Amino acid sequence: MEDNDIVDLYLRRDEAAIRYTAEKFGVRLRALAHSIVGDRQTAEECENDTYWEAWRAIPPHEPRQYLFAFLARITRHLALNRCRDQSRLKRRALICELSAELEQCIPAPDDLQCRMDELALRESLNGFLHTLSPEKRNIFLRRYWYLDSIADIARRFSLSESKVKTTLFRCRGQLRTYFEKEGHIL
Repeated sequence: MEDNDIVDLYLRRDEAAIRYTAEKFGVRLRALAHSIVGDRQTAEECENDTYWEAWRAIPPHEPRQYLFAFLARITRHLALNRCRDQSRLKRRALICELSAELEQCIPAPDDLQCRMDELALRESLNGFLHTLSPEKRNIFLRRYWYLDSIADIARRFSLSESKVKTTLFRCRGQLRTYFEKEGHIL
């Protein structure tokens, strides 16, 4: 079933929307949650909670052109919240490590003078991602959106771990330069 048809089912409040969503996206959403929480049962709970949150969010939202991204964002937030709630120290350390890697590239959120509108930041980040080659963009997203390990990314793209690390290092530098050119204070 097409994304547009699934969204129509949500808008009509037809419970079949959840079944079709699970059939089409369930495996990917569960894998995303599992990569964050590291536990199969918790990942399944996050997946199921995603369907509930989607049911509550559609309407007013109508993610016809980006249904998977809409659902993935919900899943990711649920999984991160679950990590925080359950104090999974090992996973929290990974999240802190990844945050630290990007910290020097993104404007400081706690400095009132450096705060920027969320939409402007999103547009800038999307603009930056479009400047990257497909391979670099995918590596960047696998690391910072899906929270994949360096080893997993290297296996996925048949690259050495050092190549992945170098690519990520250079992408972070390019991101910093891009934000500075966009006029964002770092």
